[in-house]
Amino acid sequence: MVEPVNLEAIMGLIMHGGDAKGNAVKAIRSAKKGDFEEAAAFLEKANQSLSIAHKSQTALLSEEASGQSVEVSLLMVHGQDHLMNAITFLDMAKETVDLYRRIEDMGG
Repeated sequence: MVEPVNLEAIMGLIMHGGDAKGNAVKAIRSAKKGDFEEAAAFLEKANQSLSIAHKSQTALLSEEASGQSVEVSLLMVHGQDHLMNAITFLDMAKETVDLYRRIEDMGG
């Protein structure tokens, strides 16, 4: 039997995935202006949001693993999209912050 969508978990993916990406963007902007302490703080916030989003995803996966077929909805696809984009963007933000730091260390 297909269970109703776990709206709370899906909204967790969307909200916290979006927060993670937004903080990653702020980290890049901070690094661009040379404020690496602020960049690090935004990266940490992004990691925290990503951790919460992962917990939402785990709740959905646990339902499926326990034998409860989970309905795939447009909201769920949207939530998964937010999470995957946040993961990718955060990885790139860390690399970008590192590059800005290296440029500054070289006197740039």
